[in-house]
Amino acid sequence: MASASPTPAEYVTHHLQHLTYAGDSSFISASAWHVDTLIISTLLGLIFLTVFRIVAVRATAGVPGKLQNFVEMIIEFVDNSVKSSFHGSRAFVAPLALTIFVWVFLWNSMDLIPVDLVPKLWALAYGAAGHDAHHAYIRIVPSADMSATFALSISVFILIFVYSFKGKGAGGFAKEFLFHPFGPYLLPANVLLNTVEYLARPMSLALRLFGNLYAGELIFILIALLPWWAQVIPGLGWMIFHILVVTLQAFIFMTLTIVYLSMAYEHH
Repeated sequence: MASASPTPAEYVTHHLQHLTYAGDSSFISASAWHVDTLIISTLLGLIFLTVFRIVAVRATAGVPGKLQNFVEMIIEFVDNSVKSSFHGSRAFVAPLALTIFVWVFLWNSMDLIPVDLVPKLWALAYGAAGHDAHHAYIRIVPSADMSATFALSISVFILIFVYSFKGKGAGGFAKEFLFHPFGPYLLPANVLLNTVEYLARPMSLALRLFGNLYAGELIFILIALLPWWAQVIPGLGWMIFHILVVTLQAFIFMTLTIVYLSMAYEHH
């Protein structure tokens, strides 16, 4: 921490600091690389891939085990969501939607870990390595980091253009962008509206996820400022409510991704 007995402001500020890496070039700022976000996101992605790979290898046509049954339920749920909204080939979109749903859900679930647990463990390890434990910063909720949510939403944004060209062709995309919705005589208005619409999609995806999880993380931190005997009821209540937020935000991100790709792929 910033001091032996941190003030509430110092406590909150410490918990909202990222573990960063400046790199060797002065061109890269100290806040450019959020190492904690990169590491946690990678580990959660590997956990997701490993578990689903194990289930796929061990899958049986007989009575499934609990893990296989759970994974199959998730896959069926995502596939039905894609099937109801996207009318092209699901060979890529369905795995994409599954990856987004599970990965974002795992991102969000990190917010349910007690706020002091990982920072204290990291401070011990940081101090044992010969560094000042008071400056051991770490955040473990990738979706509370705007750089992570925007990175994911920009990936979806790029895919929107890929599927627009795939479904409509270059000519069809140009006609829709230039002439929709007011026709050829109001081309500047069409371009302005379509530009705003396209830019709003990744921004809404990123900011909605970031805002909800950042607020959830901040509330957990504020609850942790209370005496330990006063944390139980508000902490438990917020955790139960936040479980719904964790799931809902993963579902919304997945659903909007499917809808955006469907709109891009279809002719209008």
